[in-house]
Amino acid sequence: MATVTGNTNGLKPKQLRDLERLAQKKVAPDEIVGRETARALAAISTELNRRVGLLIHRSGQIETVIVGDYDRITIPALAHVGASGGRLRGLRCVHTVLGGAAAINEEDIMDLACLRLDLMATLTLRDGLPDLLHPVHLIPRQVDGRDWTTLSPVHPANQQQSCIELIEALEDEFVRERPVREVDRGKDRAILVSVTTGSRGEAEDSMAELVELARSAGVEVLAEVIQRRKHIHPRFILGRGKLVEIVLMSLRLGANLLLFDQELSPSQIRSVTDHTDLRVIDRTQLILDIFASRARSREGKLQIEMAQLKYMLPKLTTRDDALSRLTGGIGARGPGETRLEIDKRRINDRITRLGKELKAVGDQRFHRRNRRRKRDVPVISLVGYTNAGKSTLLNTLTKSEIQAEDLLFATLDPTSRRLRFPEDMEVIITDTVGFIRNLPADLLKAFESTLEELFEADLLLHVIDVSNPAWRQQVAVVEGLLAELELDGIPCLKVFNKIDRLAPEDQAELADSAEGVGISALDAHTLPPLLIRAQEILRTVAGKAAVSTANGKRREEEGEG
Repeated sequence: MATVTGNTNGLKPKQLRDLERLAQKKVAPDEIVGRETARALAAISTELNRRVGLLIHRSGQIETVIVGDYDRITIPALAHVGASGGRLRGLRCVHTVLGGAAAINEEDIMDLACLRLDLMATLTLRDGLPDLLHPVHLIPRQVDGRDWTTLSPVHPANQQQSCIELIEALEDEFVRERPVREVDRGKDRAILVSVTTGSRGEAEDSMAELVELARSAGVEVLAEVIQRRKHIHPRFILGRGKLVEIVLMSLRLGANLLLFDQELSPSQIRSVTDHTDLRVIDRTQLILDIFASRARSREGKLQIEMAQLKYMLPKLTTRDDALSRLTGGIGARGPGETRLEIDKRRINDRITRLGKELKAVGDQRFHRRNRRRKRDVPVISLVGYTNAGKSTLLNTLTKSEIQAEDLLFATLDPTSRRLRFPEDMEVIITDTVGFIRNLPADLLKAFESTLEELFEADLLLHVIDVSNPAWRQQVAVVEGLLAELELDGIPCLKVFNKIDRLAPEDQAELADSAEGVGISALDAHTLPPLLIRAQEILRTVAGKAAVSTANGKRREEEGEG
């Protein structure tokens, strides 16, 4: 059943009935719009002095009648209409143009591209009658730097080319360029987007990290787009022209996902998804998805679920009409709760329950740490940027087989092993989740119970991947997070990992560094200097602790005396 939507304020009942009758007309599939339908469209548009548009299905059925303003028309969200077997949506748009305005403007191209319409055609008017149709459609390959082409204007009564044959030929060309089966083979194919007000170098470093995050999540990266702006666009985050360019790129490449390097607000996500069929996620959601797929322990799964719910809560919207329906029991007074309010309340209840469960798990972990303290066994914790080699180092030191992959966040759940030092000292060494720049605050909060392991450490080994060109920035990120967690008071030894990938002079410089030790986590022969330095620090810490204890006892005895 066709609908009438848009700016219907102030219309008379007769005008609304005329619009409804227009919606009931049918167009021959061979025509962009029929002669009689064009006359009715021109008449109602002239009477209202507003642009009026039609969304027409390939079958010729009119799906929607849209009422605009004098100089523009807004196509509503088309979430209920899917693409028609190929890459185009299966709908064409025909709308009137008043007052000698440009036949095809930038907004028409944006709607054509972002909504993947079969065709966009504007109908110019003369003395209240149809004048010319100006059709434009997308093409699978750029011509003269454009992803669309305009057809010759034609009068609605003199259409020679078959509309349906043109659309089917376009579908065939799109499929030949990028077969549908390749696009829909079950793997996300993403265009990565970064919008920044900072330097391009910083944006490129962050984009390189986003590429690795996407690879860790099993996402195929098709293209990377970086846009520098003076100000972030409050609605689309990037410029409208760039959004059109990205959507057209996705059409050519067969992408089904837009992945933003910046965290998007709920309104920005809605604005972008309203203008494109592509799924849209940001860096935070990608990290949460990676964590959700990697968590193995009960505690880890609880932490991730809590972080996901906190991320989701502000992004619940009333976009779905079902959410606006009111519910209430028989005889209940008042309108009751909306579906949206019910969903929010359930999420808040679930977050509360998860908090209680995590507190119980944290208490169990605290008791285990108490038993460890009673045995007076020193604790070493491995910290560092994600994928710096912490798990590999733990495996080599303790001859373990903990999962260690060349992926970001390959290890989430904390792992502890016993380690015996050369001079007959036994310690417990613990691997923890890696850090990353712009780590979501909710995720950091959810992992508090896991990160509490770090507070019990006598020594932190800060593992650094010196083969990464941005390792100094990564060190700054980790040190900043340690300071934020108030862990910067614990002795910390820098471990420069992967020195085997450096030039000989750089290896020698790091190997003799006063602030750290150079190693290769894969080569056990490079680890003795690390063990010696760590043992020296632990003995120094133990000596200071013994002196502090003795001084405390002496002060107590003097006070009693």
